[in-house]
Amino acid sequence: MKLGDVRESTNVQDRRGGGGAKRGAVAVSGVTIVIVLIAALITGKNPLTLLGEVQKQDGAPSSAAPVDPNDPGAVFTRKVLATTEDAWKEMLPKLGKTYEEPTLVLFRDGVPSACGFQESAVGPFYCPGDRHAYVDLDFLADLQKKLGAEGDFAAAYVIAHEVGHHVQTLLGTSARVRDEGKDKGPTGNAVRMELQADCYAGAWGAYVKKKGLLEVGDVEQALGAAAAIGDDTLQRRARGRVSPETFSHGTSEQRVRWFKRGMESGDPSACDTFGASSL
Repeated sequence: MKLGDVRESTNVQDRRGGGGAKRGAVAVSGVTIVIVLIAALITGKNPLTLLGEVQKQDGAPSSAAPVDPNDPGAVFTRKVLATTEDAWKEMLPKLGKTYEEPTLVLFRDGVPSACGFQESAVGPFYCPGDRHAYVDLDFLADLQKKLGAEGDFAAAYVIAHEVGHHVQTLLGTSARVRDEGKDKGPTGNAVRMELQADCYAGAWGAYVKKKGLLEVGDVEQALGAAAAIGDDTLQRRARGRVSPETFSHGTSEQRVRWFKRGMESGDPSACDTFGASSL
C-alpha cells in the first residue's frame, strides 16, 4: 500500500508496554486480598498500591518489555485505521447513519475488554461492549509467516474486517444477532456476521483503490488472507478434517467471494449476507 502521505489516526491505544500482561501475572489469593484490605485500613494507603507491592514481592512482573510506539507496525496500524475512518465517513451516511470512530487497541499476549479477558490466541477481535477493536501485531506477522498471507494489504484487510464489525454495531446488526442468537454452522448467524464484515472490508478496499493507495498485487494479498483464515482451511490445517457444523466465519471460498463483492461494488448495501439465500 502507498501509505507514505496518509495521516495517522489518533484513535489507537498502544497497550503493548503494560496492558498486555498474561492473566496469571495478576493472580493473588483471597487471603492475600483480605490482608491487603486490612493493611489499607490501618495505614490509610490505597489498597491497589499495596496490592501492587505484594505482587512485586511475589515475583509477578510489574510491566511488559518496553515498546516503541512509533515502530513500523504501530505506524502502519494508525495509518490503515485512518483510511477506514475516511472511508466510512463517506459510505455510512448512504446507509442512513453517521459514522462514529472506534478505538483500536494494540496489545501483546492478552488484554482485558468489555467482552472479557482475551488472549492472543483468539486473534484480532472487536468488542461491541466498548466499541474497541483489538489487534496483537504478532498475529499479523503470523498471518504472513505461518499462513502464507503475505503483504501489507493482507494485514490491512484484517484491520478493515474488525472495523466492519464496528459498522455492524452502529447499524444495529450486532444487537439484532445477539438477540436472535449467534448460532454456528455453515448458514448460521455467526458466519453471516463474519462474511458481512469481509464484504465491508472489501468496500473499504474499493475506497482506498479509488484514492490511489493500492499497489500492484495488493488485492491478491487481501484475497490470500481471506482464503488463509477460512474455517475449512484452518480446520484442515489443524486436524486434517472439516466440520461444517462448527463453522463460525465461513469457508475460504466464501470469505474471498464476499470480500470481492464489496471490493467490486464499493457499496456496503451490497453486503446483505442476512438476506442472501446462498452464502
